[in-house]
Amino acid sequence: MTQHSTAGTVFESQKFMDFPSMKEALIARKIDAGFLNMPLAMKMAIDGQPIKIVYLGHRDGSAIIVPVDSPAKTFKDLQGKIVAIPGRFSNQNILMRRMMKENGMAEGDITLKELPPPEHPSALAAKAIDAYIIGEPHAAKAEIDGTGRTLFQCGDLWPGFISCGLVVRQEVIDQRRELVDELVRGIATSGKWLDQDTATGAQHRKDAALVVGKMFYNQKPELLEYVLTKDVTRVKYSDLKPPKERFDEMMTLGVEMGLYPKFLPFEAYCDTSFAPDLETIVPKFDRLPGVDEVAKQ
Repeated sequence: MTQHSTAGTVFESQKFMDFPSMKEALIARKIDAGFLNMPLAMKMAIDGQPIKIVYLGHRDGSAIIVPVDSPAKTFKDLQGKIVAIPGRFSNQNILMRRMMKENGMAEGDITLKELPPPEHPSALAAKAIDAYIIGEPHAAKAEIDGTGRTLFQCGDLWPGFISCGLVVRQEVIDQRRELVDELVRGIATSGKWLDQDTATGAQHRKDAALVVGKMFYNQKPELLEYVLTKDVTRVKYSDLKPPKERFDEMMTLGVEMGLYPKFLPFEAYCDTSFAPDLETIVPKFDRLPGVDEVAKQ
């Protein structure tokens, strides 16, 4: 239920295995919105695609993973290594180059290799790469399998790290504003619910891991629960209004790296008017409806 309806709108979801495919689906109008890597969304806007970033998916939730027996302790220890990134237009790529600059490294001191996110853990296990930087749950997968360990959480290197966000086609914003508002408010409510009981056992996150793992992601709930509860600060679902200062920094770094031909003003590709005041949001339930039935499946 939302402020715009008594029953709530059913949004049809579609799973993508990589961000470029999602980008093409947005361009072709096969989907109206998607959780896209932010630098890729910026590139779409610079290329003239009619889209806007309206909300974030989460904060932090990415990590640099090295082999479990790696002696690496510092970022400089990655020099001369092959590190997988999810794509050229990813904030993981920008973070790596930002850190290389901070550590006085030149282009090529670390070889950055593009790989689809699901392939990162297996590539590390096969020793095809020396490390990888990726969003969850692909970071934790190597930890669970015993083949990798976390060198850094990205939030430790770049506080409040931003990876993906909700991108919506402009005509949907113009023609169905109430629908976008309902979608964003629903995401914000879910985020507040996930973070609501982290100090008292994080049962909400455990329920979410079970339902999402079995019904949507086709992933082991145990992996998702590990990500969400082993350290509840590993991924955060509050404070998701797109921040101008951080996005300007990302855009500036992208121009310096040669990702973008020009600097695009924040207002040209972001619309923060949908971001709700979290004080006005009250989750409607404690336990997820149907979670006990899902557990029996």
